[in-house]
Amino acid sequence: MTQPNGPEPKEQRRGRKIAMTAQERDEFLAGEHTCRVATVGADGRPHVGPLWFVWDGTALWLNSIVKSQRWTDVIRDPRVSIVVDAGEQFHELRGVELLGRAEPVADVPRGSDPDEQVARPELLFARKYLGGDTFFADGRHAWLRVVPEKVVSWDFRKNPLLQPS
Repeated sequence: MTQPNGPEPKEQRRGRKIAMTAQERDEFLAGEHTCRVATVGADGRPHVGPLWFVWDGTALWLNSIVKSQRWTDVIRDPRVSIVVDAGEQFHELRGVELLGRAEPVADVPRGSDPDEQVARPELLFARKYLGGDTFFADGRHAWLRVVPEKVVSWDFRKNPLLQPS
């Protein structure tokens, strides 16, 4: 994962035997639809909520309502933890956790004028969720970009001890 705006994320130290490769991680993040975003509230308590996202290979992009608790929290304290996971049975569980800082990009809220800063995530979002190449800004959402400072992944399907007989 190349970081154009900073250092490489911290390497995963534990669970490396079941960690995803970079290619597996990128494919997983491209295919999954819902992440859970944890922010820090004004009182120091966490706030967690589900959200659609896109991954561009370097950053995770969130299209968030600007009048949400998530947005309020991120503007005050940009630290976030984001989990994307899948699997039903324990031996099928897999996922990625990204820790970093969320930063608003482009208009807040996002208007309909073209903006090169968000052209790529808007195209990825339109293809992933809307089934086409056209993104529709509703004037209530804006973009948050999270360039991971640390990435942890797991894929329990890689553990032969957990596979059903």
